[in-house]
Formats: sequence, structure tokens, C-alpha cells
Amino acid sequence: YSEMIVDPRLVRRIDKYRQTGQVYELLAKSIAPEIFGHLDVKKALLLLLIGGVTKEMGDGMKIRGDINICLMGDPGVAKSQLLKYISKVAPRGVYTSGRGSSGVGLTAAVMRDPVTDEMVLEGGALVLADNGICCIDEFDKMDDTDRTAIHE
Repeated sequence: YSEMIVDPRLVRRIDKYRQTGQVYELLAKSIAPEIFGHLDVKKALLLLLIGGVTKEMGDGMKIRGDINICLMGDPGVAKSQLLKYISKVAPRGVYTSGRGSSGVGLTAAVMRDPVTDEMVLEGGALVLADNGICCIDEFDKMDDTDRTAIHE
């Protein structure tokens, strides 16, 4: 986002949208516009993209501002398309499928470098999406052992 150039024309357009009082609706509808409906899901994904602020309580306890979302539904209702869209527009978005992902593929793996022939640590999907959004499709198709690797 730091590379984004905001010119006066863009500021005027944003201000015009703000004055309509429908910014939340307009932004939600702009998520995966090729998918009709699902406005509540799109609003939730918008909140995921925007994030919140971390709050520090008086006793020093911190409450995170980011949310996790679990999309569940019948087959063929565009869940995968929505996840792919979010992973593309997020600054640090990674999309992976639970069907082909192992716990190692989600966290990290030790690989042999083909050039130097040394062992190197390669980050998985969760590492690559650190401080971003990791979209794991078909979570139910993962092995239980691989699913628990997310918590480690």
C-alpha cells in the first residue's frame, strides 16, 4: 500500500463515495464482483482484509484486532473463488488447498539446495503469509495430523 499514489482526483472520488453513506456496501460489493450475491460473506472478507487495531487493556493484556474466518457451505457456492480473490488482493496473500497440503507444506520444510547442495529451511504457506492472509481451501480434506501442525 505504501507504493500507492493518491492524486487529488482519487481523493475527490473517495470523498464522493463517503458522502453517500454506502461505503461499506460498495466496498463489499467490489470483492469478487463476478460472484453475484453473498453480501454478508463479502462483508466479512472485507473486514478480514482491512483488519482492526490491537488494543491494550489497563492490566497490560493485549487484544488482537485481526480476525480468522472459516467459510463453510454447500459445494459450488463460490467459496474457493472468494478465497482465491482475497489471496490475490491481499498484500501478503497465499492460497493453498488442504487436499494437497501437508503440515510441513503449511509451516516449513528442510530442503536440499540444488545449487549449493546444502540443507535449507523453506517456509510454507503460513510462513509466507505472515502478517497477511493465508487461505486454506478444502480444510476438511486434510489429515488430522497435518491440521494440528497449524497450531504448532
